[in-house]
Amino acid sequence: MDRKVKTWTPPEKIWNAWFISIFFINMALNFGQYMSNSLLSLYAKEMGAPAEQIGMLMSMFAITALIFRFVAGPAINAYNRKMIVAMAMGCMASAYFGFCFAPEIADFLGVKVINVLKCFRLLQGVGSAFAGSCCLTIVADAIPREQFSSGMGIFACAQVIAQAVGPTVGVCLKDKFGYTTTYFIFGCIMVCAILASSTIRLAPTVRMPFNLKLKNMIAKEAVLPAAVTFLIALGFTSINSFLLVYAQERGIDGASLFFTVYALTMLVTRPVIGRLTDRYGFVKAGIPCVLATAVSLIMIGFSTNLPMLLLAAFVNAFGYGAVMPALQSLCMRAVSLERRGSASSTNYIGQDLATLVGSTAAGYVIGAAGYTPIMWLVMAVPVLLGILVIFLCRKKIYKIENNFKSGK
Repeated sequence: MDRKVKTWTPPEKIWNAWFISIFFINMALNFGQYMSNSLLSLYAKEMGAPAEQIGMLMSMFAITALIFRFVAGPAINAYNRKMIVAMAMGCMASAYFGFCFAPEIADFLGVKVINVLKCFRLLQGVGSAFAGSCCLTIVADAIPREQFSSGMGIFACAQVIAQAVGPTVGVCLKDKFGYTTTYFIFGCIMVCAILASSTIRLAPTVRMPFNLKLKNMIAKEAVLPAAVTFLIALGFTSINSFLLVYAQERGIDGASLFFTVYALTMLVTRPVIGRLTDRYGFVKAGIPCVLATAVSLIMIGFSTNLPMLLLAAFVNAFGYGAVMPALQSLCMRAVSLERRGSASSTNYIGQDLATLVGSTAAGYVIGAAGYTPIMWLVMAVPVLLGILVIFLCRKKIYKIENNFKSGK
């Protein structure tokens, strides 16, 4: 590593111009995804697509994103990160403009609209894989070392805001302007994010040669926090996939408010848990959060009315919602500056694998146990295993944090 890299230090305040730029880009990325995901299945249905094709369309995003995570890490380590962010947001913009003009493109090519949507859905997955990993890598360089977890928690609030209001905004735009104009607006938001990427300041690092070797695709130093991420997210995916169906089976009306309470509470919990992690370390701050995640799943299982369900959402915001940015910061602490691209991709690979595996696993559990409290008890098991992993590997976690503080 050269002298310039050794003497470089991050900004002194979290809310610096560099952080604000990448925060806006991350918010634009998540706004586009949450607004789009709430509409795309409806859009495809209106275009006459059968249910099985719509299901395939929606799942293609996660599969493509996971595949390109393995490419994103080495690329972020090797090339200009500003350019990667701009190109990734360009892919997202192209996907949304593609959705906008899908019927016209289908007529021109003589193919079904659903096939055009699938192509642009794949492109959306590629853009998300590079944009998400690269944003996390860049923001890690923009945060003061002594406030690292706090900064990560604040940065993650961009996703929370998008999650809280994105689907509602998307539906409102669709109702007022129609699908074509709505997706055109999404594309324009991505263009604004491309312009914002020009203001990003990059930390000077030694660029590694682009090489699709396993050690470049996955940072072995970050495998531990990524494995914990996988276990916790494995249990959480059952909420996204089956909470509303479970509530319907139990006769609980208004269950969609769960996600509103969860998102709003996270605006407080993520920065707070970040500060606690900076002060006390991940083990002391993280284990209670992971335990809260397991408790919230059990609470959902035994909920018989809406207030109980909303209390579970509140608890979960102190659990899964708060611990994920702390795990991201641990991934980034584990590696040197030039390997942060690999670390960020490793983190997201853990999340993506959990998304793909968790819903399927939950489906099998429901098939065996039905929509009963047992399904939530079973899905809490991997979360509890996450606590065990943290406890057994606490010395390694302490070492990661101590090396980061000492600048190693």
